[in-house]
Parts: sequence; structure tokens; C-alpha cells
Amino acid sequence: MKAAGRRSGTRLRDHLAASDPGLLRLTAGLRTVGAIALTLAVLAPAGADITHLVAGAMTSMAATFSIRERRRGAQAVTLALGLPVALVSLSLGALLSRRVVVGDVFSVALIFCAVYGRRFGDRGTTLGLVGFQLYFVSLFVGATPEQLPGFWAAIAVGFASSAVVRFAVVPVTPTGLLVRLRQAFRVRLARLVSAQIALLDAGPDEADKALEEVRERTARLHETALMIQSRLEEGTPDEPTARLVQRRVADAEIASERLGLSLLSARSAERADTLTLHLPGAPAPEVGRLPGPEEVTALLRRDLRALRALVLRTGSAGAGVAQMRNRLLGYRDEENLPAASAPVRDVFRGIGEVARAVMGLRIALDGPQDESDDSPATARSREELDAEDAAIDAEEAEEAEEPKGLQRPTTRAAVQVSVGSTLAIVGGELLSTDRWYWAVLTCWIVFINTASTGEIPVKGYRRLLGTVFGVVAGILLAGLVGGNTVLAFVLVLLLIFAMFYTAPLSYTLMSFFVTAMLGLLYTLLHTYSWEVLVLRVEETALGAVCGVVAAALVLPVRTDRRTNELLVTVLERLSDVSEAAVTQLSGGPAEDLLDKARELDQALGDLRSATKPLTHPVTPLRARRTTARYVVALLETCAYHARALAATAELLPTHPSIAADPRLRGAAGRTVRNIRTIATRVADDEVTAPIETGPSIASLLADDDASRYGRVTGRVLRHLERLDEAVVGLARPLDVPVKAPEH
Repeated sequence: MKAAGRRSGTRLRDHLAASDPGLLRLTAGLRTVGAIALTLAVLAPAGADITHLVAGAMTSMAATFSIRERRRGAQAVTLALGLPVALVSLSLGALLSRRVVVGDVFSVALIFCAVYGRRFGDRGTTLGLVGFQLYFVSLFVGATPEQLPGFWAAIAVGFASSAVVRFAVVPVTPTGLLVRLRQAFRVRLARLVSAQIALLDAGPDEADKALEEVRERTARLHETALMIQSRLEEGTPDEPTARLVQRRVADAEIASERLGLSLLSARSAERADTLTLHLPGAPAPEVGRLPGPEEVTALLRRDLRALRALVLRTGSAGAGVAQMRNRLLGYRDEENLPAASAPVRDVFRGIGEVARAVMGLRIALDGPQDESDDSPATARSREELDAEDAAIDAEEAEEAEEPKGLQRPTTRAAVQVSVGSTLAIVGGELLSTDRWYWAVLTCWIVFINTASTGEIPVKGYRRLLGTVFGVVAGILLAGLVGGNTVLAFVLVLLLIFAMFYTAPLSYTLMSFFVTAMLGLLYTLLHTYSWEVLVLRVEETALGAVCGVVAAALVLPVRTDRRTNELLVTVLERLSDVSEAAVTQLSGGPAEDLLDKARELDQALGDLRSATKPLTHPVTPLRARRTTARYVVALLETCAYHARALAATAELLPTHPSIAADPRLRGAAGRTVRNIRTIATRVADDEVTAPIETGPSIASLLADDDASRYGRVTGRVLRHLERLDEAVVGLARPLDVPVKAPEH
């Protein structure tokens, strides 16, 4: 029974780790609910009335969710600075509530300052959020100057409760968070291997579904890798360790993606296009049974399952685990590969590379391992890893020049939100002189974390949709609660937890839970009615419209312009990584390829987010949606091959099978020039320079002097070929002319 319970607990932890990497959403929900519960536990016995309880609860919620810093010391300073900001803001809200014109002008000024404060980093963002939220808390609870001492006490309790829960009850250290992210990466990698096993066994009618699962789990693994990389500096003791972990995570990600491609190629009649793994909805290539005898397929299935077990292994290795690891690592040596066709042998090689990457990640994170049961192949892999670790050193990154004036995003957003809020105030007061601030809140919220005009309508639509369904839920919950204050507060806490747990996943769901919670708060404040909830929908719709109008007419950033700017950035980063990797593979000086690859991933992530308005299901421009998805998928393919080239180039000083070849620089030069040509074309429509096509890169290197420079592995050539093909493929959707080779 105990063993079964432990297995169930392990499965539950693995499920949570995979669905919520780092438990970030769970932590946010628990912290917020804990802070509110503690605030209520302190204020209720002290005799606070419902109004002060609600104010204290909303204060603790704002003080908890607004903190952005990662280091605990910085969080404490920001929380301390937030208290006086909150006191002043709520006091001004109470003092100005009876002076309509002056209060409205101050509201707009406060909104401008809160948004503009984002230019001063995480602390400026937090203080702006606290000031804005507490001003509207005062309007929500109807605070008056006579009641201010009681509200000051409630605010102080709210901030103190937030601090206690953050630093004592639900503490999160950078090191602990990195440990949980490691667990998430491990589980997601194992789930990707499970999807690859399903792809191996899928029949012709199941291939599309199996491929979609591989595609989805590959994307989730990449998402977790980026989260780990963003937390490395705070979660590791020094910069060399951070760079080492970053390298090992990248190795595991690339090796697992390469394994999936090899498996797909082995099951199809010809080598699978890398784009197949990156284009949502792309059909699987025609697949048949794995070539070769059934014994080879059974062996491959067994080894994939062994690889999954190796990934999931925790604690010290036993003799059985060591034997399994030795067998998988042995596939990195040609003589240990089974007798099979070349594509199937590639799959076995891929298994060996993933096993090596898993071992390297485990060594980097957990330190030296027991080597007593190592086979010669495992010992060689350890020696390679040790040599690579010794070769890693740090270089400083250059800081990009920031835009100034109205070109600065924070300034532009502050002006836009101020104009939109002014419209929302005027329209909101026409609907209701008491609840106008809901329109302003919606206008504010639809601007948060948006960077282009096209994102505003999508966010406004999602908020309105969630609000409409939340009103229905609020009506049902208000009827359920009746006059039971304790039950109402319990349900409020549950809804707040759900709000923060679902916020990163679905803006619509978050809006639903917010509105349902407000229905209960209105019940507690004895201001609940059907008319109030309907007014909530009307004010929300008005605020969304005001946000769209302001974004479209005031200093607009068109979605096309925004995506083009980000596309140029991605292409520049792609060019930098590709050129630096090829230079190093050609025998040139070593560069900081890890940071360049990370910058490429970040730029691609920004572009992917910016294209969401174009790829949203409600967009009427179907052709643009298809083009946007295709371009992003091609760029993800390019990024994969560039990362693989960078990882291979970093192996150059230590790996015996990779040698520098000066001919690579000339052979790959066409690809780098093409990337830059496309970037120039996207940045300036007047540019008409074509990209070049020509003989394959492999054919350019096929001469009799190959032995003079040492062996360039087939893997490098395959990545260069695929990168070149994907770059040429970008020309058509981006309307770049292609110059055919001259004969």
C-alpha cells in the first residue's frame, strides 16, 4: 500500500510539474488566497465591518500579485515602498470622490503615471499597479474621508499579511524555483518521448494525431527550456554554472527534437521536412511500417521506453539503470548500432544522443555521479562532457539602444491609455455615476502587456466574453450564498485562486472568475442586483471600445508594423547565430553562441505573441492567418537548425568526430546573405534585391580535399541544408524575389 501511495504521489507531482512548470501558477494562487485569508483572520476578530474587510482583502491581493522582482530582498523593498503609495492613493480616492471633475482629472493623471512607471523596471511597474488599484478600491467600497483611519489600518494589515505569506508561509527561493523547473523539464521530456513512442506505433490513420501530440509536446518542452534559462542567473551560484546548465538544457532540447525528426523520417518514404514539426495542422507525411525486420522495431520500442525511464529516474542509479544507460549511450558508436536501414540507424543514434544529453544535464545539476558501472562508451561520453564543461567561459552581452520620447513603448502606452480612459470616464458616467470606473478598469487592462493595435480588440473581446459568462455565474452564486457571509468569503477565495491559476492560460477564464467574484463582493456589500451585473457588462464593453479607439487613433502601432519590426529582429538574430556557428565550424574564433541562440529564441517568442491577432480564430483575414502561421513555423524550423549548428560548433574543441573545415564559411555564406536580404526587404518595401539559390551545400563540399581538413559530420551538413531550404522557403510568403542559379 505504501509503495502504491508513493507511486500515486509521484505521478501527481509529475502531472503538476508538467502542467505548471515551476508551480508558478499554483504559487501565485496560494500566495494570493493565503494573504487574503490572513487579512480576514486579523480584521474580522478586531470587529472590522464588511467594507473594511473587502478593502483589506483587495489590498492584500493587489500587494501580492503586483510584485514582479525575483530576488527576495528587492521584493521586500518594493513591498515596503508600496504601503505609503497605497495609503496616499486610497486617501486621495476618498477625498476626491465627491469632486467629480477634479477626481476625473486626477484619475487620468494617475493612470498616465502608473503606465509610464513601467519604464523604470519591475519596481516602477509594481508601484504604478498598487497606486492604480488602491485608488479604485476606494471607489469600489465607497470610502469617505471620515472612514480613512479604519481603511488605513485595513491597508496596513493587507500589506503585512502579503509579506508574511510571501516570505514565511509560501516562500519561493530562486534555487527552489529552478529545482521545480528542472522537474518540469524532466517530466515534459519524458512525455515527449512517450509521444514519440506513440508515433512509432501509430497506424496510417493515426499518424496525424500522433504527430500533433509530438508537435505539441516539443513546443511545451521548448517553453520550459526558455523558463529555465530566464531563471538561471538567480537560481545558480555563479555565472559559469548558469551557462553550463543553459548549455545542457539546450543539448537535451535539440537532441530530443532531432530524435523525433529521425523517427518521422524512418517511418516515411523520404526524409521528413523539419517544417512538419513546427507548422500547426500540417499533415504527417505518408508513413508505413518501419523498414527492416520486426525485431528491429521491437528493439527500438524497448529502447525508447528505456530512454523514458532514464529521463524519469531520480536518486542514485542502480546496476539495472546503469546497464540501461550504458546500452543507450553505446548507440553513439557506429559498431554498436543494429543491422538496419540508414534512417532507422539514425533513430538509434538519436536515442544515444538524448541519453548523453540527459546524463550531461544530470551531472550539471546534481554534481558527479557514480561511475563504477560505466561502460567504455559511457566513460567516453563523460570525458566529452567534462571537456565541454571546462571550455565554457563567460562573455558580456551588449546593451541595445533604447528608443526615446514618444517612440518609447511606455510613453506611447501611457498617452494611449490616458486618452482611452478619458473617453471611458465620460462614457462610463453617462451609464452610471457610481460604477463608471469599470469602464476605466477595462480600458486599462486591455492595454496591459499589449504592444500593437491588433492585440487590443482580441483582448477586449476575450474580456467581454469572460465578463458575460461571469455575470451569469455571479447571479447563480449570489442566489446560493444568500446572506451567509462566511460562505461568500470562502467562495471568493476559491474564485481568486482560480483566477490566478488560470490567468497565464486563458484571459477569458480569468475574466470569468473575476466577474463571478465581484458578484459575490457586491452581495457582501449589499449592493448586489441584476441591474448592477448588467451594468458591469455594459461598462466592460464600453471600456474595451474606448481602448480600441485610443489604440487606433492615438500614436497607433499597427500590427503589421509591429510584426515586421519583430520579424526583422528575428532574422537578424538568426543571421547572427548562423554566421557565428559557421565561422566557428570553419575554424574561426569562438563566440558566445549560447547567448546568441537564447536571444534568437526570445525574439521568436515575441514574434509569436505579436502574431496572435493575425492567427486568432475570429480574424476575418483567413489568407493572412495562414501566411502568418506558415512564416512563424518556417522561422521555428530555421531557429531549430541554427540552435543545432550552434550546439555542434560548441562541441568543436572537445568532440573527436567534429573537425573545423574552412570551406564551410564559403558554402554557407549564401544562406547568411539570403537571411539578411529577406530582413532588408521586410524592413523596406522599396528594396527589390533577390535571394540566391544554387547547388546544395553538400555538393559544394564534395571534392577530393575533404581529408585535408578532417571530417565534417553529416549532421552539420544536414542542418545547413535544412536551414538553407527553410530560408529560401521564407521568400515566397514574404514576397522576396528569388534568383535562379545560372547555368
